[in-house]
This record gives sequence, structure tokens and C-alpha cells, in this order.
Amino acid sequence: MAEIDIAETMADIGRRARAAATDLANASPEAKRVALEYAADRLEARAAEVVEANGLDVEFGREKGLTPAMFDRLLLDRPRIAGIADSLRAVAGQDDPVGQIMEEWERPTGLTIQRVRTPIGVIGVIYESRPNVTADAGALCLKSGNAVILRGGSESYHSAHAIHACLIEGLREAKLPADAIQLVPTRERAAVTEMLQMTGAIDVIVPRGGKGLVGLIQKEARVPVFAHLEGIVHIYIDEAADPETALKVVLNAKTRRTGICGAAECLLIHENAVDTVGQGVIRALVDAGVEIRAGSRLAAIEGTVAASEDDWGREFLDNIIAAKAVPDLDAAIAHIRRYGSSHTECILTEDAAAAERFLNEVDSAIVMHNASTQFADGGEFGMGAEIGIATGRLHARGPVGAAQLTSFKYKVRGAGAVRS
Repeated sequence: MAEIDIAETMADIGRRARAAATDLANASPEAKRVALEYAADRLEARAAEVVEANGLDVEFGREKGLTPAMFDRLLLDRPRIAGIADSLRAVAGQDDPVGQIMEEWERPTGLTIQRVRTPIGVIGVIYESRPNVTADAGALCLKSGNAVILRGGSESYHSAHAIHACLIEGLREAKLPADAIQLVPTRERAAVTEMLQMTGAIDVIVPRGGKGLVGLIQKEARVPVFAHLEGIVHIYIDEAADPETALKVVLNAKTRRTGICGAAECLLIHENAVDTVGQGVIRALVDAGVEIRAGSRLAAIEGTVAASEDDWGREFLDNIIAAKAVPDLDAAIAHIRRYGSSHTECILTEDAAAAERFLNEVDSAIVMHNASTQFADGGEFGMGAEIGIATGRLHARGPVGAAQLTSFKYKVRGAGAVRS
């Protein structure tokens, strides 16, 4: 890869993104639909090339010593590529959020006021080893009328470029500016540093990665950030939990894919449910190859290991889960407040009042009742895809889809109205 002037390159990317955003803000819904559907077709047609590019990244990741969970995030095969194409088509088929009337009212002065969705402008997305984010972020930003600057992780460099090429073909097919979706052409971390300072070109940064990446971005960014913190996901098994429901939900939440942010990382069990439900769930997890780092009472169960204080509030992204018995629902909520990351939490219970208390009092972006936390995903929420799960409390929270990537303005209409 030839050396480039990072500062000059990023400044040029920013200028072109800002110009593209101006054009894209008024692009027709049909043009955006055509661009995404054509990109999906090209992605499937070029699946062999994408797999080949991904092979280069896998080899790079192996030399870098990636964990199994990171490898799972990185790996692309034909079924996963088909899934990415399906996500592009799902976003294409959604209603266009730009121009949607969010609210409308009339004033005694004769004014009619509308609050209308508008694009944010230029979005910077910084992500690690998941190449599918290239497609998800590109599609959602396009759908919401925003230009986007993508900076993928060094591990997914070749895969991201192969996917990005398909997105560009889609833009050209729809006669939309190719600069609407730009991919930073270097692995150098200096490019990230530049992005974080580009207040004149980028309106918001969306980080997608681990605690280290997100913490660095929050610390150094001068551009506003949609925080996507680590997924310290809790499941609480209440004393009124159904044993069969608890077993299948916990197993799925932990073992379906351990490397995603919706994977369960801590299991809390009501002390009255340990013998009736909890022991069976823990044995099933052990049989599935999961390492249980257990608090004092649960540590007596065969196959577990004793937990340390560091195991509470930890995102393992691996076949490991922390587990603890708690005296009641209040203690479970208190534990989540102390150790959680405001991402996703779940209660398993047949007690409607307990479920409602949990859903109301746990202040995380996503709260669930009797459902696997692996559903914490924009695609599963019907958004087609997501840029990430925002864990902050301003503007966007939870899965960030196309609608969450819009701002708004007020349209005020009168008939010669003057203020007295």
C-alpha cells in the first residue's frame, strides 16, 4: 500500500463528503432504493471475490492473534454474504425517513407548523473487525440521506474494500454521487485521529467496536459521538421463571454467537430458583462448553469455577459467563445498575408484575422479557440493519437505524402572518 499524506487525504475526503451530502439530502427515495438493490445484486454476483478478499483478512488476523470471537466477527462465507445482501434489500424496502412529518399543529396566529425529518449531514463510522458494518452503515446512511466516511478496522481491510466496491456500483447505477459512501484508504491509525478532529466536515461519529476503541474516541473526539459501549448483558432468572423457557433462552443468549454485543455475559438467579431452575440451566451451559464463573452459592455446582470481582461487569465475548445468586428482584436490579453498560438486559419470569417492574426500572437501551438477548439487533427490530446499539441517552438510543440517523427541522407556513 503506497504511503499517503493522511491529513491531506482525510481533508479531501471530508470536502467531497460534504458536497455529496448536499446532493444526497434531496435525492429521491426511488434513487436510493435502486442504489441499494443494485449493490445487493452486485455483492451476490461478486461473492467469490469477497470471500477471496476475506481470506486475506483472515490470514492477517491469524498473524495478529485474533481471539476466536473476533475471528467469528471477521469471517465471511457465501451464506453470510447472502445475509448482507438481504440486509441491503431490507433497508432499500423501508419507508424513506427523509421528509417524514413527525408532528404537525396549528397556532391561533394562523401559522401551520410541521416538524420534519432531515438528514444529519456527514457521518463518520469507525469500526473494528466486522466487515458487514461496511454494508450496514453505508446502506443506512444512504437511506437517511447522509454521506458517510467509513473507517474499517485493519483486520477487515480487504473485505471492506470488496463490499464498498459494490456499494459504489449501486450509487453509480442510481446516478447518485459516488462520494456519498467513502472508505478511508489506509490502515494507519492517524486517519482515525484526523476523523475525530474534522468538525467542519463530519457532523457525528459512530464508533462500532470494543471498550478500548470507544473509550479512545470519546476521549479524543471533537466531533459529537453516538456512544456504543460494550455489551455487558445480564439475564435475571426470577423465582417465577418457567424452567423450559429459561433453559432455551439462556442457552441461545449465550451460545448462539458469543462474539456479538447482544450475547449474555452475566446470569443472575433468584435464590429461590437456584434448585428448581438455575442448576439445570448451569449444567446445560457447562455441557455446551461454557465456562461458568460463579458466585459463592453457585460455585458449589459441579463444573463451575469461582468468580472474581473482575468478572462482574465484564464483556467476555467468549464461551464464558459470570453467574450469581441474588436474594430478590431488587438485588438483581441493583447489580445491573452497578455493573451494567446500559446495553441490553432480560428478565425470565411468568410473574407479570415482576416483569413490568424490571422493564420500567432497568434503565438500559434495550430491556426484554422472556426473549433471548441475541435479538438486540437492528435487523431483528425490523430496521433492516443497524450501525450499532447506542447506549447513551441523547438523540439516538438502542439500535441505530435509518430513522435514528436523521435530525429535524420546523416548516412554518403562514398567510401574511405578522406578530403583534
